[in-house]
Amino acid sequence: MPRYLSMVRIDENNAPAEGPSDELMQRMGELIEEMTKAGVMLDTAGLTPTSQGTRVRWEKGELTVTDGPFTESKEVVGGYAIIQAKDKAEAIEWTKRFLKIHEEHWTVTSEVREIAEG
Repeated sequence: MPRYLSMVRIDENNAPAEGPSDELMQRMGELIEEMTKAGVMLDTAGLTPTSQGTRVRWEKGELTVTDGPFTESKEVVGGYAIIQAKDKAEAIEWTKRFLKIHEEHWTVTSEVREIAEG
């Protein structure tokens, strides 16, 4: 079965300062448990803020290293999931379920892409 990477994007500037609520974390845990039992969830995690990240760039034969935060970034990857599904449609359905558990004040986007094998 193909594997898919679901990159969860958030706008760090408009995300709740206190982070996810306890209720949201509980709903996430329940959905992740369901997906794991169904054999769909292979791995998932949230990421630390860009202020704690480092960007390494190769351009025109030169390497640059820049510590965060990255002011030019509006939407950043805040987490990911690696999903094993029968097809892209199924991976998208699981991703929709994940997005729908967020409260209305969240703006969350997920990009789903198949992982190239071989």
